[in-house]
Amino acid sequence: MLLIRRLSKRYASRDILNIVEQRFDKGLSCIKGRNGAGKSTLLKVLAGLIDFRGEVILADSIFLKKHPLPYRRFVNFAEAEPIYPSFLSGVDLIDLFIRAKKGSVEETNRFIDKFGMQDYLQNNVSTYSAGMLKKLSILLAFIGHPKVILLDEPFITLDEAAVKQLSFFINDYIVGKQASFVVTSHQSVPDDIPVHHRFLLENCQLFKLS
Repeated sequence: MLLIRRLSKRYASRDILNIVEQRFDKGLSCIKGRNGAGKSTLLKVLAGLIDFRGEVILADSIFLKKHPLPYRRFVNFAEAEPIYPSFLSGVDLIDLFIRAKKGSVEETNRFIDKFGMQDYLQNNVSTYSAGMLKKLSILLAFIGHPKVILLDEPFITLDEAAVKQLSFFINDYIVGKQASFVVTSHQSVPDDIPVHHRFLLENCQLFKLS
């Protein structure tokens, strides 16, 4: 689903990523690597949030640099530690994403109900706990018709019930909507989520393990 070629990223004089070629195929891909290896940077590159050298191609035909709007319509992202403008509410952000991603209000409301978010979405995000922010970021990543969903450390700060719901959502989207996932996680991926492809990010390079 996602192909990267000659991808490189530097901060000042330090190389962060230097990947000749790698492909994320259908299903769920899990990226491991030590702290500071560049996992979050790689997901931000794939999400189109930071500049880079090289090519990122969706479905063999949509190039991130040449077709940024259609690319971003089909590739969604949830950060490990999301930050949003403090004056916005969860409802404001959800409405924005539904319009931008052409999402379904009914489908979004199903997520809200399953995640138990009804009681606080009207409040400004400055009042949210880390767990509330995490649920909101994950919800936003599922809005629309994504072909690929990028999740950076999705299981941190979530309680056990929320992790189970997230597992259900991931499986539902893989099977029912044919969406693919690229996930980074220091924790073990829950047993009820199938990991189809495993990668290691080390020394700026991305190695496929299985």
